[in-house]
Amino acid sequence: MILPKEILESFRIDEGDVLYLVESPDGLRLTPYDPEFESDLKAGRAILKRYRNALHKLGRT
Repeated sequence: MILPKEILESFRIDEGDVLYLVESPDGLRLTPYDPEFESDLKAGRAILKRYRNALHKLGRT
């Protein structure tokens, strides 16, 4: 796929990078970010927030 230089710079995309085609309410969207990874990251952050004190105590040992 050939994309304009401005788009590549704007999204920090280099030759050989993986792009994801994602369905959105507005139609299809092309993104360099893996939507599944972002979902997993949000879940991880929620766990870290919920168990912050326990994880902090575990980190001391």
